[in-house]
Amino acid sequence: MCDTVISCAREHLLPLARDHLLPLLKEAVNIIRGVPTEIAEMKDELERIEGFINKADRMADSQEDNTSLKMRATIKQLIEASFHIEDIIDEYLIREEQQLPDPGCAAVANYGANYVKTKILRLHITYKIQNIKSRIALIKDTFEKDHGFPIHSSWEIGSSSSTETPNATLLQNLREAPFYMEETDVVGFEEPRGIMIDWLVKGRAERTIVSLVGMGGQGKTTLAKRVFDNTEVVNHFDCHAWITVSPSYNIENLLKDILCQFYKRQGVDPPQGIHQMDRKSLVDEVRNYLLRKRYVVVFDDVWNINFWGDIEFAMIDKKNGSKVLITTRKMNVANACKRSSFVEVLELKSLNDDQSLELFNKKAFHDLNGYCPENLKDISSKIIEKCKGLPLAIVVIGGLLSQKDRKKFEWDRFIEHLNSELNRDFRINRILALSYHDLSYNLKPCLLYFGMYPEDYKVNAKMLIRQWIAEGFVKDDKVHTLEEVAEGYLIELILRSLVQVVSMSIDGRAESCRVHDLVHAMILEKCEDLSFCKNISDDDQSSSSAIVRRLSIASDSDNLVESIESSKVHSLFVFTSKTLPQSLVKTIPSKYRQLKVLAIEHVGFLQVPKDLESLIHLKFISFIDHPPFEFESSKSIFGMLENLETLCLGQVRKYTMPKEICKLTKLRHFLGKKMSLIGLKDGIGDMTSLQTLTNVYLDEDEDEDDNRVVELIHELGKLKQLKELSVSGVRSKYMSALSSSINEMQQLEELAIQGKQTSTIIIDLHLKSPPPLLRSLKLNGKLWKLPEWIPKLQNLVMLHLYESELMDDAINLFKSMPNLLSLLLASNAYKDKNLHFEDGSFKNLIELTLFGLQHLNNILIDKGALPSLKKLRVAFIPNLKMVPNNIKHLKKLQVLYMREMSEEFMKSITPREGKEHWIFKHATLTGISGRIAKSNTRESEK
Repeated sequence: MCDTVISCAREHLLPLARDHLLPLLKEAVNIIRGVPTEIAEMKDELERIEGFINKADRMADSQEDNTSLKMRATIKQLIEASFHIEDIIDEYLIREEQQLPDPGCAAVANYGANYVKTKILRLHITYKIQNIKSRIALIKDTFEKDHGFPIHSSWEIGSSSSTETPNATLLQNLREAPFYMEETDVVGFEEPRGIMIDWLVKGRAERTIVSLVGMGGQGKTTLAKRVFDNTEVVNHFDCHAWITVSPSYNIENLLKDILCQFYKRQGVDPPQGIHQMDRKSLVDEVRNYLLRKRYVVVFDDVWNINFWGDIEFAMIDKKNGSKVLITTRKMNVANACKRSSFVEVLELKSLNDDQSLELFNKKAFHDLNGYCPENLKDISSKIIEKCKGLPLAIVVIGGLLSQKDRKKFEWDRFIEHLNSELNRDFRINRILALSYHDLSYNLKPCLLYFGMYPEDYKVNAKMLIRQWIAEGFVKDDKVHTLEEVAEGYLIELILRSLVQVVSMSIDGRAESCRVHDLVHAMILEKCEDLSFCKNISDDDQSSSSAIVRRLSIASDSDNLVESIESSKVHSLFVFTSKTLPQSLVKTIPSKYRQLKVLAIEHVGFLQVPKDLESLIHLKFISFIDHPPFEFESSKSIFGMLENLETLCLGQVRKYTMPKEICKLTKLRHFLGKKMSLIGLKDGIGDMTSLQTLTNVYLDEDEDEDDNRVVELIHELGKLKQLKELSVSGVRSKYMSALSSSINEMQQLEELAIQGKQTSTIIIDLHLKSPPPLLRSLKLNGKLWKLPEWIPKLQNLVMLHLYESELMDDAINLFKSMPNLLSLLLASNAYKDKNLHFEDGSFKNLIELTLFGLQHLNNILIDKGALPSLKKLRVAFIPNLKMVPNNIKHLKKLQVLYMREMSEEFMKSITPREGKEHWIFKHATLTGISGRIAKSNTRESEK
């Protein structure tokens, strides 16, 4: 290598400088050779620094103000040093991947300049390493002078924080985790819940505000949700909406949310142009919608005393018993509503000792069904005394202790620490900080990442996990995929009650989640201490002199980033309700060249920056919820981002992906809408890292070359790691190729296939080796008979069939599938007149949906059938005249949903006159929707 470098230098550098440059080049070669070793050492140093930062952060939180400020100053210096180390490592890895192979002396004439350029870059990295080492040495000396002990002896101070991945038990028992509290797990809410339900359904005819007041963490939102979802409340009102109100709320956005929820619950799209309406138009739209309806609207977490004055005019009062429920921490917010409306106020009290202990035991000993072992009873009582009856404090500490050994000395040590934290005064943020500091080294940044999202934001779990991976938070354990390890991280945060599950899949996996607003506030404070991220909102657009590592923008202002000058941003999130200003879009590639994560969520027009390919560090791109999308002119850019791991193109219109996409060999998740991959037919098989490939459209038009499509399908069979696949535009002529490819996808967990013309296409898959791990199967098209491989899928939990035209004998084939939890038959998926659920069939089924079955006129349920069923949905079945027989035998039924049924059917379930109305005594939560249902219900009440 030495001779090569020297030879290249002679060829391309000025001859007059030869005598002076040669000794320097020889020295440089020796330095360059040591770069890989230096990088490895810097990685170790980075881990040591981060470990110390975590420990020092905990020490700073427990110190007096002056000592804490000095400690924080050192922490800030170390954080910036760690940022520089990260950047050096990233730059080295990227440059090494792009480095040309050693051309050798024979090719120096053609390639020498590029080779020298690469070596000079490595030399540049070496000098950066030496510089950062000098800075760290200076920080160490300063710390020793300020705090009286050498920092190098404390370098390992963070080693007590585990860097191990979550244990295998968490991953193996994924479906057994108690992600959310069931109705029976809520403690101390029985009396206030009964009072609030009475106020809502038995109160006065005039529009009334029900105000629930309590301190943060007292369970206001949980109680309000239990009331909102109660059977009596659901059935009493014509329309419902739940709106979370941030301290910096925007009236126009609130009105849009109200309308969207009303229409969504009705099953229809909101009016066109709703996002372009001004406040007056939105108020008129809401009032017109509510004109003849009895409504209940919840406004959760109201802070502003003027809130009701801002929203009141939209909440029309037709004196029909409509209600508004407000939760707030401030009594003056509740009192302010009395100026113009009837108000009922309930002040939530703290839990008593017995209730506190009951809730703690359910959380800390969930695996023992809430039973506290004898050796921990006394200490458990002492712990809950410290929580002052505050539910959030109880569940957070209970969640923390649920992850610890149940040895008395371990718990004794914990209560000592708890006492030291609370020795001055009780504050919930001290308990939250304690729980944060108890997290392992890997979990802390994962929790802090929720600071990138606005307060009360519902975070998609899969996207969050992919962002964690792109950031490098997830450690490879050589056994599980990074996604599985990250899911283990999320489970542990949930079990610790630091993260709340909003929705979950039928088999118990978190689909969306959020953090409590008090946890969010703690996270933001910690993000500030650790320079983790910077948030720009309409309330806060302050500048920042420190290095900004992650930037989150939740503002509609056109001057979004003028105050942020740092070019070190690794993650950029944008949440806005209108078109992004071009001033921001154009600056992204030039200003944020080290971006790893780019997530833009808005509803306006989006034009992708044309020089996006300069962002060579990008690993995650997501464009969500923007129907108009300027993609065609920039689609080839994405193929140049060779480090990309996740590409989510959201709701863009049908488009053809360029062949350059095949260069993305690191891509793990590829999501879009109606994507044509015909241009990738010669290379997509090389994208062997792909785990997710969704919304692939196989047919552009009738003239499409069938051979090209078949070639593409065969290429898909090379994607051996694929876990999720959905394709549409499928024709019968593609079935052989599709069957062959799916046989090769033995890791597949989710599969969705939709025919080109679903009423005529025949889905005829012959799978000799169906994917054994398949959990979800959705088929949209005719099935002459149920494929024999489906009943053999032992892990299948969800089966959705559309247009299948099956007969009764086919249904019997999968009645004994052991893990089937959700069955949907829609759009003539079932063609027989009678649907018979026999005794002992579908023992584990939890959800059954029957939708759009034109031929069905009778549903028979034997006693002993569907013993686990919790949700039954029946809709758009015109020939069904009566409620399914023996529904009373479904002892676990909780949700009974009926919509757009025949007039005879709906009359049979009306109050008073309906002979089948008795069934509602057996369902704890019943939803009825549809024009006939509403009109008849109103008549009976009159």
